[in-house]
Amino acid sequence: MTIQYKTRGTCSTHMTVEVEDGVVRSVRIQNGCSGNLQGMKVDDVIARLEGIRCGRKPTSCPDQLAQALKQAKAQ
Repeated sequence: MTIQYKTRGTCSTHMTVEVEDGVVRSVRIQNGCSGNLQGMKVDDVIARLEGIRCGRKPTSCPDQLAQALKQAKAQ
């Protein structure tokens, strides 16, 4: 499954996430980075990244990735 996600409140502007059998296979972040998440299970990525803030911002690039994955799981 390919997830296209427009981020909000971060330096990155867009994420493309490839998920196969519940595992993150590829992450492309426009104006940001994917970190060391490739090969992790989706639930583990969400657990590690959800709620991370960027300075005084209420969200961050990692938090936005967690939101994208949660949104995809709900579909």
